[in-house]
Amino acid sequence: MQSLFWELLPFVLAGFAAQLIDGALGMAFGVISSTLLISLGMPPAAASAGVHTVETFTTAVSGISHILHKNVNWKLFRRLALPGIVGGVLGAYVLSNIDGQVVKPFVLAYLASIGGLLVYRGIKYPPKSVDPKVVGPLGLVGGFLDAAGGGGWGPIVTGNLLIQGADPRRVIGTVNTAE
Repeated sequence: MQSLFWELLPFVLAGFAAQLIDGALGMAFGVISSTLLISLGMPPAAASAGVHTVETFTTAVSGISHILHKNVNWKLFRRLALPGIVGGVLGAYVLSNIDGQVVKPFVLAYLASIGGLLVYRGIKYPPKSVDPKVVGPLGLVGGFLDAAGGGGWGPIVTGNLLIQGADPRRVIGTVNTAE
């Protein structure tokens, strides 16, 4: 029993750290957790299924917290939720029928580009809040890539909404709640 505890402890700590980052930044739980599980030899479809099962609970708690702190833009939520669900179902279907490793390099390149663009814009331009224009297709693509790649809803959707100029606090709360 004690041996099992020590074997599981790294996973518990990684999950705790991943959720702490995800709750604060609106991204990273799926990416960190999936990367860890796949690096330990778990097949991508099994890693994605496991991570998304856990995320059902962690994201629900995070969403409730953001709702209680009034960090959710409900208009944006409605525009994201349905396309995100459709994309997630399609992504899970694709992941179940093709090798997820084929999609991963494209998702990682895309996320690196978004990260670089966010850093550049943060340094070059002062923040100003505007309503995002591209939301439905973003939810569809974010849901698809999250399910097919084992993680990515937060980095893809949050990152893109921030690039479009939306208020960071509301984006993070809304994206976490929609997830």
